[in-house]
Amino acid sequence: MTICRRDLIKAGLAAGAAISIPSVLRAQIAPTAARTVRMVMDDLATFDPTVTTATITGNHGLAIYDTLFALDSKLIAQPQMVGKWSVSGDKRTYTFQLRDGLGWHDDTPVTAADCVASIRRWGQVPSGGKLIAERAKDISEQDDRTFIISLKEPMGILLEILAGAVTPVLYIMREKDASLAATEQVTANIGSGPFKFNEALAKPGASFTYDRNEKYIPRHEPTDGFAGGKVVNVDRVIWENIADQQTALAALQSGEVDFVQKPAADLFPAIKSDPNLQLQALNKAGDVYFMRMNCLEKPFDNVKARQAMLHLIDQEAVMRTAFAQEYIRPVTSFFGNQSPYSNDENTEWYKKGGDPEKAKQLLSEAGYAGETVVILQHANWADGNNIEQFLAATLRKIGLHVELVPCDAAAFNERRKSRSWSIFMTAESDYERSTLASNPTLFANGEEGWYGWPKSDKYEALRARWANVETLEERQALAREMQRIQWDIVGTVLLGSVASPIAHRKTLTGLIEMPSLTAMWNMQKSPT
Repeated sequence: MTICRRDLIKAGLAAGAAISIPSVLRAQIAPTAARTVRMVMDDLATFDPTVTTATITGNHGLAIYDTLFALDSKLIAQPQMVGKWSVSGDKRTYTFQLRDGLGWHDDTPVTAADCVASIRRWGQVPSGGKLIAERAKDISEQDDRTFIISLKEPMGILLEILAGAVTPVLYIMREKDASLAATEQVTANIGSGPFKFNEALAKPGASFTYDRNEKYIPRHEPTDGFAGGKVVNVDRVIWENIADQQTALAALQSGEVDFVQKPAADLFPAIKSDPNLQLQALNKAGDVYFMRMNCLEKPFDNVKARQAMLHLIDQEAVMRTAFAQEYIRPVTSFFGNQSPYSNDENTEWYKKGGDPEKAKQLLSEAGYAGETVVILQHANWADGNNIEQFLAATLRKIGLHVELVPCDAAAFNERRKSRSWSIFMTAESDYERSTLASNPTLFANGEEGWYGWPKSDKYEALRARWANVETLEERQALAREMQRIQWDIVGTVLLGSVASPIAHRKTLTGLIEMPSLTAMWNMQKSPT
């Protein structure tokens, strides 16, 4: 008999469970298969969602912690832990009162002091949190259930930032955990959210287990995106780490697992042909792939060389190197395809198939003199690697001298900090393209900014107004002005968008379709 990797994992899980759980309790805490969902997810290495940008850690936080506000399906901030809130007449003081029934997994009540400590710690990390911290005159508790954020000046996007769904998310932690420095990891895994982290069944590198928090009281409103009632319909969710895609598919087909987060595109036909399986894009707006150019070094210190890249790119051809045609689409708005700020200002450069002749003309006008264009190449990201090789070939066709530099993740991050590169590519959710106050990829503040270092004082002056205006309509008007500037200075070149699907058994329903993070409440599992 051949023993496969999955047999070894399952045997290890069983042995570990037998050792770590008293036999008298084992039957009581082991839910039936019908009430257990098994999900193939990325490996969870960091548990504190404040100290990392890893999406898997954000998913972990979404399960065990709760948030003050949450985004609904239209990406509008709605109260979550907050029951009532108000703002003063001068728009500078926000008062928040917690809703009834909030409690930690250790059976202590959630207090305003926990919220204040969590905001202050989180405010040291993401750009949106730092913006709140910079503008806050006071963040303090008024009583056990009430706290305030008092600002030096009005900040119309305060609630939008508090509800942000990009890691690091503002998850509320116990005061004693949130009192740790933002550089020191919280390891307790005790939240107030709809799931409890099962420490006894944690098997790093193999699986992590989440149990339904029976004492969690959902909001009364229907589930709507990440907002509304977080109703848990299963007793247990187990995250399994299965790196091999064929093994993961086999487990899905046999019913050993119910969900695969990142099925490989070459397995889509097998999934579609199985009557028990389904592909579903939870992030309908998809992810935007883009490249950054080094605006400080030749040849891309010349704006016409950057504009040449904008005209050169054939988005569909680029995205087809890594993804199935049915899931890709072009993206021309600097703010993504489906964000509240998407618009068509200054997008005349877009041409289906690209415009190589226009690119050559602009490159000549830029005075390109044969400088080597160094493209950082992801050694451990297959989709990125495919796209980067295609980019290199595309640039060579119009006469650029190109060198691909393979990098593992650590080397990539280190090289990117330097100026010794010309182009790198990355991706983020379409939703992230709307988070102008907190997403550094949308800044144009030169050497103080994100890798690539594009600079426009006029753009930055408009971005400074973004946090102050009160209405969505005012921010949409600003977005049009800012996009016009961006497509003139070209700090970023969009490569296309893809709505990559997850795969699941058809017995698993009720999955929440939202960007960036994967929620585990609302889903249901019917008998096979």
